[in-house]
Amino acid sequence: MKKTLSYRDKLIELAQIYNVKEIQEYIKRRKNLTTGQLELILRKNKIIIPKDFNTSFIKENFTKPLSKASKQIDDLKEDSSKAVLKISRKISYFKEDGTRSINRFFINLWRNAGKIGLSFLEVLPKLGKTVFAFFGELFTNLFHGVYNQNISAKSARKAVIGFFMVVGAVLTIIAGVTTFKNLEEFKKNELVKKYSGTDQPKKKEVKKPEVKVKKQNKEEKKILKKPKDSIKKDVKKKDKVNELILPDLNLKTETVLSLFEDVNYDLNKVRFEKTVKPIYFTQFPKDLDEIQSVKLKKETFIKIVLPLIVAENEKILDDRNKLNKISSKKMTTDEEKQWLRQKFLEYKVKKGNINDLKLRMDIIPASIALAQAAKESGWGTSRFALEGNAIFGQWTWTGRGIEPLMKDKSQSHKILRFPILRASVKAYKNNLNTHKSYKKFREKRGELRNKNKKISGLILTKTLDNYAQTGSEYTKILAQIITQNRLMDFEPVRLANSVQKRELNL
Repeated sequence: MKKTLSYRDKLIELAQIYNVKEIQEYIKRRKNLTTGQLELILRKNKIIIPKDFNTSFIKENFTKPLSKASKQIDDLKEDSSKAVLKISRKISYFKEDGTRSINRFFINLWRNAGKIGLSFLEVLPKLGKTVFAFFGELFTNLFHGVYNQNISAKSARKAVIGFFMVVGAVLTIIAGVTTFKNLEEFKKNELVKKYSGTDQPKKKEVKKPEVKVKKQNKEEKKILKKPKDSIKKDVKKKDKVNELILPDLNLKTETVLSLFEDVNYDLNKVRFEKTVKPIYFTQFPKDLDEIQSVKLKKETFIKIVLPLIVAENEKILDDRNKLNKISSKKMTTDEEKQWLRQKFLEYKVKKGNINDLKLRMDIIPASIALAQAAKESGWGTSRFALEGNAIFGQWTWTGRGIEPLMKDKSQSHKILRFPILRASVKAYKNNLNTHKSYKKFREKRGELRNKNKKISGLILTKTLDNYAQTGSEYTKILAQIITQNRLMDFEPVRLANSVQKRELNL
């Protein structure tokens, strides 16, 4: 009777058939190998075990083709849905741009008509001079005739009345021209008075609670101490706007909109030219929520917050450029070492790791910052944004903050308040660049940077699920805000008159 072999004996027999020397050596030395060890050695020598043959045959001929087909179907569905979304987005953009271009055409037509009218009025003084000279000579001859008694007294009376009527008409025309010329300048002066707060009644000073914030650099201090007279000059310059910081004057939304119109601040122009003027507001208008048009409210919010975000990003890029120069040197100066120590502390980098500092010292895409600011502050209308300049809803357990009205009794946090809006933007960027919860965000950004790819907000939103308690639902809302409001257009925007910097990976 034939003896039935065990599975281990079959493996040894298979090794003898294929002359596996390693197993034969172990058998000669009378060393007992386990079944797992025998399988491992056989697979290492590329010998197919019977049970592997069965599983691989099913896998190769049935499982893999089915999974591949299902994956292709899923990819086809995803590509078709993306194409439909892209087409619908283009149609909506086309409609929006069409209406804006029509409105812009009529506005320009109205302005050009006004310019033509003013030009015509400027011609009138020259015409008046000619008429005045003609009638002057005429009346001189007439009065000579009266004096010499060549005409009757009745005719002389009529001539005198006619003279004064002509003089009165000429003076009226000249006064009208002067009024039209000074009309625009008069409006500007009235607007500047509103900005400077001269027309507003004096209010009692209220002591604000002390808030611990980082010291501002020298440039920011100089800007904040800027006198009101210099602000007036900056507002009057339409074409060229240097850094304009509007102090805490409780500006109304109507005044803010007038300022934007005065300095020709238009979001379509920013999207096209990829530059924004450095106009920095220290707070939101208190009556921003009273704007009935949702579109106008959103545009006003973006106009206020965008320059602050771009300014902080450019500061980070300047620091990053300096870091790259220092890290490429063999020898560094004491001043450069001190600067590095300061940045290690600022970005919370341990053990002086340059690579970790480079990973953290980078920009936050404007699209993400605008979307999160809009979501957390209700487009600048929330209580935290209006009372404490808290755009991004950052929590605090130590500093003075604003108590949320609705929170669990177990929670002891407050919403961190800031003295100005820009301080809130700076703290937000420092939070994303240093906190351990946003490590995935920084790693994904570094991966895009190393591959010389665009740092896209839509790609990075998926890594911010730790920012809110709703997790992935929060990231979907951010992506929706970015796409619906075309915030991707603001990612390459720079400050006007600034130098564009590009980073090269050597």
